[in-house]
Amino acid sequence: MRTYTVVVERDPDTSLLVGHVPGFPGAHSQAETLDELQSNMREVVEMLLEDGEPTLEGEFVGTQLIAVAV
Repeated sequence: MRTYTVVVERDPDTSLLVGHVPGFPGAHSQAETLDELQSNMREVVEMLLEDGEPTLEGEFVGTQLIAVAV
């Protein structure tokens, strides 16, 4: 069993949730709900892994919250 981090954002034009695995080429999908997106992302990653283990182009480290004066 392997785990991958999926970054999720909402598309401002379509209001759909868009997910991608940082550094994993082709590992992206969209959906209306988080549950649907999780299922879609699992399916995409499983399909991509059928071609063998990918060479990841980066490593997700985390997020940071910054404060700026406005």
